[in-house]
Amino acid sequence: RGFRERGTLSKTKSPWFTAAGDDGATGLLGARRVPKYHPQPEAFGTVDEATSAMGLARALAADPETRQALLEAQRHLYQMMAELAAEPAAQPQFRAIGREQVAWLETTTEAIGGRMALPREFVIPGDSPAAAALDLARAIVRRAERQVVKLLDDGYVENREITRYLNRLSSLLFALARWQDALVGRGSVTLAKTP
Repeated sequence: RGFRERGTLSKTKSPWFTAAGDDGATGLLGARRVPKYHPQPEAFGTVDEATSAMGLARALAADPETRQALLEAQRHLYQMMAELAAEPAAQPQFRAIGREQVAWLETTTEAIGGRMALPREFVIPGDSPAAAALDLARAIVRRAERQVVKLLDDGYVENREITRYLNRLSSLLFALARWQDALVGRGSVTLAKTP
């Protein structure tokens, strides 16, 4: 039988779950296990949320260029998660985010942003499905950035290029969102200021 009397699964091995985190802890890349609410799992979990929201935006995006930019950034975030999930001594071997990746974000954002005027007011998300998903991803990236800044300040990580990357990524996501609105004929976006 697959279930015990109390309703929990038996100790049969499965490719779909390990049950290693049933005690409320997770392993860092290294030997240490920490509570799942520890600042490191909170940060790399939030980056994972951002990656998933970007995946939704990629599925909804109206053009291949946006989809490709999002895929490239998603791959960067997976590399970032490894560094954020490592013990401090192990982090250098997982380091993949640096000035080159930040420069790519800056160049890509300028290329997309140069096609339209920057809104002069705060934008209310929701004018098109892809843009709404991009704005959601942007907000999650901002939360990840705040968490990584705390990791840096508390000495859990040392690579300051991660915060620069997340900061620039939020700008790219904003530009891509406005571009998606433009591509589906939303020439003017909904602004937070009441008309």
